[in-house]
Amino acid sequence: MEKGNEEIIVLSQRKKHFKINNWAYIFIVPFFISFIFFQLIPLCQTIYYSFTEYYYGQMTGTVGPNWNNFQNFISILNPSAVGYGGFWKYLGNTLILWICGALPQFIIALVLAVWFTDNRLKIKGSRFFKTVIYMPNLMMASALGYLFMVMVLPSGPIFDLFLNLGWINETFRFLEDEVWVRILIVLMNFLMWFGNTTLQLMSGIMGISDDVFESARLDGASAMRTFRSVTFPLLKPIFVYVFITSLIGGIQLFDTAYFLTSRGGGPNGTSYTLMMYLYEMIPNKNYGMAGALSVILFIITGVLSIVVFRTITPHNDAMKDEKKTKAKRRIWLRCSNNYGETLGYESKFIDK
Repeated sequence: MEKGNEEIIVLSQRKKHFKINNWAYIFIVPFFISFIFFQLIPLCQTIYYSFTEYYYGQMTGTVGPNWNNFQNFISILNPSAVGYGGFWKYLGNTLILWICGALPQFIIALVLAVWFTDNRLKIKGSRFFKTVIYMPNLMMASALGYLFMVMVLPSGPIFDLFLNLGWINETFRFLEDEVWVRILIVLMNFLMWFGNTTLQLMSGIMGISDDVFESARLDGASAMRTFRSVTFPLLKPIFVYVFITSLIGGIQLFDTAYFLTSRGGGPNGTSYTLMMYLYEMIPNKNYGMAGALSVILFIITGVLSIVVFRTITPHNDAMKDEKKTKAKRRIWLRCSNNYGETLGYESKFIDK
C-alpha cells in the first residue's frame, strides 16, 4: 500500500512539473515571435538584398530586386569604384576612433575597478564616485554631441579658455581641424562608456572569492603581483565579454561623430565612419548596396570577435595537461633509470 502511494505521489509530481514546463514555454513564445518577425526575417531579407540590384529612384522609380551576384560587394570593396571607393578610408577612420578610445577606457576602468573593490584601500564615498562616473552613460549621444559642439564653437567656453591661455588664435576652429575633431569624438565616447565598463569589471572582480586574495596577501604578494597573477587571470572571461561588446560598439560608431560634425564627418572625411556610410545609402534608397555593406560589417565584426576571443580567452584542456604531465614523468623516470631499477618500480611507471 505504501509503495502504491509513493508511485501516486511521484506521478503527481511529474504531472505538476510537466505543467510548469508548459507555462515556461508559453512565457517565452512572445520573445521568439518578436525575434522572428523583427530580427530574423529582416536579417534574411538584408542578406538577400545584398546580392541584388535594388534601389528606388525619384525619376526612374523602383528598380529590382534583380539578382546580380557579388556586384554590390565588388563595388563597395573596390577603391577605384565611383561613389563607393571610400570604404577602406571609412573603415580606417572607424578603427582609429575605436582604438584611441578603447585603450584609455580599459586602462582607467581596470584601475578604478581594482581600487573600488580593494578592501585594503577603503575608499570613502565610493558609491558617490560610482554614480558620478556612470552618469554620462545615461545621456543621449545626440545631446552630448550638441553639447560638445556648442562648447568648442567660437562663442563657447572651451574656445574662450584656450584663447585666453594663448593656445589658439581667433581664426582657429576646433571642428575644422582633423586632429581635434577626432579627439573630441574619442573623448565623448570615453565619457559615455568608461563608467559602464568600470562597473562591469567591478562585478567580475567581486565574483572572485576573497579567499584567493587572502592567500595572495599571506604569501606576501604585492598589489601589482596580485593583480597580474590572480585578479586579471580570473577576470579574463568578463574582460573578454566587455572587450568584444566594446569592439562591436566601436564598429557601429555613429551618433557622436554624426552630431558633432553636423552630418559631414569632419574635415576631409577624417571622422566619417562605416555606419555613417551605411546611413547615407538608406536615404538614397539603395537597398542592395546597403545590404551588402551590412553583411560586410557583420563579417568584420564576427572575424574580429573570434580573433579577440581566441587570443585573450584562456583555453584549459585537462586531457592535454595530463598527457604533458605523463610525458614529463616518463622522461624523468628514464633519466633516473638506475635509481628506479634499484627500487623495483621503474618499469611499472614507464609502462603506464
